[in-house]
Amino acid sequence: MAYNFAGLKASIKEGEEFLKHELSSVRTGMASPVFLDGVSVEVYGSRMPLNQVASITIEDPRTIRVAPWDVSAIKAIEKAITVADLGVSAAADEKGVRVFFPELTGERRTEMGKKVKEKLEAARIKLRGAREKVWDDIQKKEKDGDMSEDEKFRAKDEMEKLVQEANKAFDTLAEKKEKELAA
Repeated sequence: MAYNFAGLKASIKEGEEFLKHELSSVRTGMASPVFLDGVSVEVYGSRMPLNQVASITIEDPRTIRVAPWDVSAIKAIEKAITVADLGVSAAADEKGVRVFFPELTGERRTEMGKKVKEKLEAARIKLRGAREKVWDDIQKKEKDGDMSEDEKFRAKDEMEKLVQEANKAFDTLAEKKEKELAA
């Protein structure tokens, strides 16, 4: 009986999506609307994600335009971006808010590189947890007599191969982000 790795494969896919999302929040000096995903604005008596009260577009490589659907929210949006302390500057005008991305300094690039490594490690920790869960399940199946010892080791080899491929994919994503930081 071959072991079903659907759960591990789903965890790997989840880990990749997690890492992509986390890395998208690391500022590289180039404007990206995803960078503002974590910003929430106090409007209409409650906190709402920025992308639910305004359209967010790239104006040029270092500028994002935030155009609220209700112009009365412009000041609240500017304040939310400033308070979020993202290392960018915001300026309001009659159409919305412009978010300016300053040139990255060498010190800031180093700091961002460390953040990339932290996020990569967080993804790897999640992957290790999923691997441990699968390995425990394989050992339990062998102990219960649902799997022979040979099948257990074949399943372990297959599991390790999947984990190595996932780690390579994680490394590729992190290296791509580090190259963006260096550019």
